[in-house]
Amino acid sequence: MTINTLIVDDEKPAREELAFLLKSFPEIHVMAQGKNGLEALALVKEHQPDLIFLDVQMPGLDGFGVIKKLMDRKPHKMPHVVFATAFEEYAVHAFEVNAVDYVLKPFDRARVSKAIARTKKLLDADASPVERLESVLQNLGARKADSGPARILMKVQGRLLLADAGDIAYASIEDGTITIFTREAEGQSNYRTIEELQAALASDQFWRAHRSYLVNIKHIKEVVPWFKSSFMLKLDDKRQSEVPVSRAQTKRLRELFKM
Repeated sequence: MTINTLIVDDEKPAREELAFLLKSFPEIHVMAQGKNGLEALALVKEHQPDLIFLDVQMPGLDGFGVIKKLMDRKPHKMPHVVFATAFEEYAVHAFEVNAVDYVLKPFDRARVSKAIARTKKLLDADASPVERLESVLQNLGARKADSGPARILMKVQGRLLLADAGDIAYASIEDGTITIFTREAEGQSNYRTIEELQAALASDQFWRAHRSYLVNIKHIKEVVPWFKSSFMLKLDDKRQSEVPVSRAQTKRLRELFKM
């Protein structure tokens, strides 16, 4: 059996790592690779794949957004999906409950192998993935609605304070330490990575403007053109903080504010 496959991930190293791993599986034929959700939709339409390794967290249209749009379009053949994620608490729970496969980054060959074996069984049984994917999306929506606004613990001058998500202006990481900045205070977080913190917060409100910065969109008060077609974000906290926008996120910035 040949399993026609797509890889979609916004990070080139991740695409290359997965493509390299998949070369050791003779049944897998990688037809194409995409770097965002819009490319994923176009590639599915063009190639009608059996399987897609789909990144969860992508700027603009994320992995779940891709699935929603595919469901709306009702393609002739819905591909089986293996979600790829660095850390997504709600997502991992939804995958496990609804029997949809996923692989965690950095990729592990043994785990990828299990995902492929599972896909083969589903293809052999001619099982449609639609019902499971619909359940994942419903499960995610229900869990996020039930969870309420997140509160994040901050260490501030020896005290442990809880900050409401809406009060967080931005967070940054330096030398492995995450600092959270609210409008009035700043403190260290117990989260180990920006990805983990982002997963705990509302994805429609917090944006990874730069590899080292997570920004609350509602606290941006000014977008400042910078050198070489880049931008800085001025925030409304008492420090009037400035956060850089990486070149990779410039397109997302233009989408957010219709620039």
